Amino acid sequence: MIRLEQLCKRYQLGDEPVMALDHVDLGIDAGEYLSVMGPSGSGKSTLLNMLGLLDTPDSGRYWLGDTEVSALGEEARAAQRNRQIGFVFQAYHLIDRLSARENIELPLVLTGTAPEQRRPRVNDLLQRLGLERHADHLPNQLSGGQRQRVAIARAVIRKPALLLADEPTGNLDSHSGQDVIELLEELNDEGITLVMVTHDPNMGQRARRRLWMQDGQLLKDERDAQP
Repeated sequence: MIRLEQLCKRYQLGDEPVMALDHVDLGIDAGEYLSVMGPSGSGKSTLLNMLGLLDTPDSGRYWLGDTEVSALGEEARAAQRNRQIGFVFQAYHLIDRLSARENIELPLVLTGTAPEQRRPRVNDLLQRLGLERHADHLPNQLSGGQRQRVAIARAVIRKPALLLADEPTGNLDSHSGQDVIELLEELNDEGITLVMVTHDPNMGQRARRRLWMQDGQLLKDERDAQP
């Protein structure tokens, strides 16, 4: 599903160039569940931004399916991103003035999906995520765990093939974090490819494949044995 070849990304920090990604080679099959771990500044978030087409490499190549997306212009990259990729962030990024239902529905509104097609999909997700009673609540009326579930519902409402989660439990208490990670794992079990950046080694070890990064390089790629 994903293939990276010699991907590089440099940033300028004062007078010093910093290699955020240093000749990264990586392949990810459809349906995999990966965690990406490493110290701050190791390149984890830069890798996630590359996978999500939020940033462009300075060199190297990136294939998403059969398309070399690293060679696309911004408009074509945005189309690929909207069609195939969902995002879950630590800070939720919900729109404060919209209700839970409206936040979840927003990607469908932006792509022109008809109301009669939107409503059953939103209602199904609200029910599945235990949010029916909170559908008309604004984000500031929800707990952290509820807000993250709304963010996950928004990320998967268009049924993406790839779900990218950046510290999805970082702002949550342990109980809410457990609920959120179990929900993400359920979605992975249903076929969504899940890539999660985390500082929490306990969360990271749950993934069936674990990548360790340092100084922009992949240091270790560890997989569970196949049953």
